[in-house]
Amino acid sequence: MRTVSGKEFTKIIERHGWNLLRVEGSHHIYGKPGNVARLSVPIHRNKALKTGLLKHLMKLAELSETDLS
Repeated sequence: MRTVSGKEFTKIIERHGWNLLRVEGSHHIYGKPGNVARLSVPIHRNKALKTGLLKHLMKLAELSETDLS
């Protein structure tokens, strides 16, 4: 699986219809119309998201590994 930073991941989910709802510290909270899930994406400089967190966020956002390209 390709690693991505929090900044990169926010750009990917924004392309898939997710909207920034609010910012709480270093976490950006995203929502999508018609979806009750909320994504809390940590933005820590350009550090890569850990694999488990990335997989969890991708599952909530209904994304596949090909969407990371």
